[in-house]
Amino acid sequence: MSIQSDYFFPIMGENLTSENSLILDMSAGNLALQQINLMDTFAFDSFVAGILADRDKKYGIGGYGEKRSIYQRSMVFAENPYSYRNIHLGVDIWTTPGTPVFCPLDGKVHSFQDNVGFGNYGPTVILEHFWRGKRIYSLYGHLSQKDLARLKPGQIFLSGEKIGHLGQTKENGHWPPHVHFQIIYDLGNRKGDYPGVCAENEKESYLFNCPDPGLWLGKPSFLY
Repeated sequence: MSIQSDYFFPIMGENLTSENSLILDMSAGNLALQQINLMDTFAFDSFVAGILADRDKKYGIGGYGEKRSIYQRSMVFAENPYSYRNIHLGVDIWTTPGTPVFCPLDGKVHSFQDNVGFGNYGPTVILEHFWRGKRIYSLYGHLSQKDLARLKPGQIFLSGEKIGHLGQTKENGHWPPHVHFQIIYDLGNRKGDYPGVCAENEKESYLFNCPDPGLWLGKPSFLY
């Protein structure tokens, strides 16, 4: 299917606005993050939920290209002994577990898998689309395990159809509930997984292959 339009269905089912959302700073410069034990998933979850409740917001958003220290909580990001991955390649949307996630653009299932392990994606879905004359992929990480059971490669998803739901911390890689949303031009030979974080010395090439997904999110003005 060939899509030339830049209309995208809101992946959370509603537009992200300054009324319902706020930027969540997960950068290395956020001193408040240094006051909590990031290895304690409950404490991390309470930190995120508390910010949203205090500001009366439904969603916390942000992170594309952000340099983060939170990945030091997991060896998933330290495969290379000389550098760890700390540059975020997608946008996170933090909210309550069980919240549905919707397909932004007509496409089909490329692959999916449960990327288990502390700090990993957990249940992950990758969709394949044609947009502006090119093949492009969208990735949804930290979903619910039950969402994978009904999927099969090549399955069609139309814009606005439900893909899945935000997973609980015990199934989503032990993160505060959120969806990691990322768009990717070239997956290589990967299936059901693609790096959502890169090392600083890889930043240029990875950000080129994984452009800012803000347009697909309706380019909410408060993000820019």
